[in-house]
Amino acid sequence: MDRGTERDTSPGAGHGTATAAAEPGRVPLAVVVVDREGLVSHWSRGARRLFGLPREEAIGRPALDLLPVSGALPEAQHTTPYADCDGFGPDLESSLDAGLSYPAAGRARLTASGHDRADVLWWAYPLVGPGPERLLVLAADADGLRAVGTDDGPFERIAPGFALHTDFPGAEELARRLPEILPSMSVGESARIVAQVLELGYPILEFSQNDRVPVTPDWGVARRAERKARRERAARALAAGEPLPEELRDEGEDLEYAAVRERLEFLNEVSGRIGSSLDLSRTIIEVSKAVVPRFTDVAGTYLREQVVAGEGFQEGVPDTTTMWHRVALEHTDEPGRWDDVVPVGEAMPFPAHTPFFQCMTTGEPVLVPRISEEMGHAIAAQFEKRDIRPLITGRSMLVVPLKARNVVLGFMILLRHPERPVFNDMDRVTGAELAARAGLVLDNARMYTFQENVAETLQDSMLPHIPPRMAGCDIATRYLPGALLGRVGGDWFDAVKLPGGRTAFVVGDVMGHGLNSAAKMGQLRTAVHTMAGLDLPPAQLLRNLDDLAQRLGDTYLATCLYAVYDPIASELHLANAGHIPPVLVRAEDGRSELLDLPTGAPIGVGGVPFEAVRVRVESGDRLVMCTDGLVEMRGEDIGVGLATLCASAAHPAASMDDACDTVIRALNTRGGRKDDVALLMARLNGIEPDDVAEWRLALEPAEAARVRAAVREQLHDWGLAKLVPPAELMVSELVTNALRHSHARPVEVRLVRGDTLLCEVDDDDHELPTLLDTGPLDDIGRGLRVVSTLSREWGTSRTRAGKTVWFELTLPRR
Repeated sequence: MDRGTERDTSPGAGHGTATAAAEPGRVPLAVVVVDREGLVSHWSRGARRLFGLPREEAIGRPALDLLPVSGALPEAQHTTPYADCDGFGPDLESSLDAGLSYPAAGRARLTASGHDRADVLWWAYPLVGPGPERLLVLAADADGLRAVGTDDGPFERIAPGFALHTDFPGAEELARRLPEILPSMSVGESARIVAQVLELGYPILEFSQNDRVPVTPDWGVARRAERKARRERAARALAAGEPLPEELRDEGEDLEYAAVRERLEFLNEVSGRIGSSLDLSRTIIEVSKAVVPRFTDVAGTYLREQVVAGEGFQEGVPDTTTMWHRVALEHTDEPGRWDDVVPVGEAMPFPAHTPFFQCMTTGEPVLVPRISEEMGHAIAAQFEKRDIRPLITGRSMLVVPLKARNVVLGFMILLRHPERPVFNDMDRVTGAELAARAGLVLDNARMYTFQENVAETLQDSMLPHIPPRMAGCDIATRYLPGALLGRVGGDWFDAVKLPGGRTAFVVGDVMGHGLNSAAKMGQLRTAVHTMAGLDLPPAQLLRNLDDLAQRLGDTYLATCLYAVYDPIASELHLANAGHIPPVLVRAEDGRSELLDLPTGAPIGVGGVPFEAVRVRVESGDRLVMCTDGLVEMRGEDIGVGLATLCASAAHPAASMDDACDTVIRALNTRGGRKDDVALLMARLNGIEPDDVAEWRLALEPAEAARVRAAVREQLHDWGLAKLVPPAELMVSELVTNALRHSHARPVEVRLVRGDTLLCEVDDDDHELPTLLDTGPLDDIGRGLRVVSTLSREWGTSRTRAGKTVWFELTLPRR
């Protein structure tokens, strides 16, 4: 065939002008697309020429109004020099008016506006898929076919091709779907036509005397009853596997085309039903339900153990040690018949002699037309104390691999009832295509689950695990990742134990989202934790953190709220770096208020001073600190969120966890939240004066004996006689060391009775003691070794005046 082009030099050209411009071997096509409402959604230049109506007047109008059928051609008397074939039964009117499930073709006389009756050949192809298009209609002028006919006899093949100057905006999509529209086309033919669409683009007809198309134009229409009888005979012959007589071959081809069409519709339907979610469990259920009962009666889905766990695994061929989890089982049998024999959730390996092992190692479908008694026995041998043979013997089985990127993730076992037709080669191809699509969907869900697990593990590792009780306070926390921004972010909270029974509360928010923000958050949180251990004042700590952020890079910007609670002095010491203020709920009257703090600039800005304030608190007051993701909503003033925070924080609650949940429910259900949320709530219980004992010691050796006696007496008064021996010994060691190293300031000793017994010894020496590896004859270092051995926990920290060494003992059970 010569490649020809056809140009439209007359925008208003009507019927008949196309023929004059056509080159030998090419006939222009009219291309009309009809949507599901029966309205024209595309009207090509060829349609304008053939029917004499501009595109602007055709789009959106009912197709039947534009293509009125004036009557069929005479059946027996009419002959043509270019065809001698019959066709499908429906005429163009019924094709346009009703949804087709198979391709159709015909010949009709159409009355075009301002023209005589046109002798038109037409093809109608149903369009499947999620789009609004329902029908593709191709039409050609019969006179044009006569003009390019040859002297060698009638044409056997008239198929759509493409040439230059189309205005069809969906040409690439139409080309991509050509194998669906023309299911008999080979891959090579489809690729050639697609290349022509992309290169040239204009619809034409291409015909030869050696090939056939799925639908032949039905000029000279045979009687419908006669055609139906021939098709039924062809169907019986195909079902019996008999060769088709010459006169039935067309019908046999039609039936094969219909079968292919049905499989394509099935695959399109399945593709539309699976993959609606990235949740692995839901995807598995969707895949199983998509094939039962239309394609199979039983569908069992097996996945690798690592896929189910959302873990990565080494790529490679599975072996007999690979564990496979049965993750879904869908069937049409009576309820419960399969549940006890093959329960969902069971994991097992598969021996090398089974068709399942063959499928998962080769990555190819395995077809067993009928499961014999011998094979049924071999399969049943894998199930200890369970006889699976009655469920599988005599059934047709198809095992298809679920793979993506050439890696087998799992496989599906498909079984059909004995009375149903066995799986054949076409089913094998359909099952392989189905499994390929399902494998990609499952792999996407697997990768998403894996990434979610990694992100969640990373976030959990960066967030502290704060005990519910610390000295003089109860604590509850919540972290919620951004709903649309993954599982990691830059929000954090912390609670750090400080000398003197104090606790530091921290809430911060690194600007941005994702892994970068989470990494920066981890660095800043570690820095805050370290500097808090040095007992730096709040304003000084934020100053140092700001300097560190600038040294790390100009991209480090974060807000931070730092508060130190002294349960003995009943006081909060707070400093703010661009963060939203905390809420204090008064226990006396239940009133809540936003604390008025100097705002300060965010961490990383540099050159801005930070100020701290002190706030008196009472026993039972609650401190609420959060990040702005909890109170900020797009399109809403932040004051609304802060007011809701105050109101919900003041709501009575049975526990701290309940109080946190109340705040989350009040603020997180408003919708529109996209940022991370960190929430820390502390009930400030305080420590009663009767639970604190303090002594000031002169810098004299005799003071060590005096403090031992005072500690012994105080523990007896508190009913802690069992703690006297270890406490007396450790106090003596720490006081002796403090008296030796102090310079001028008296040594201070304090005992605090709370959830533990806390002892602190202060002196004015700034050098922190270290734990040494001492020998039996060493004179120094043995005191800290004793403290480390006997205490529940111990530590040291610098203070403004020197240092503090402390230890804790667990209180005896009462």
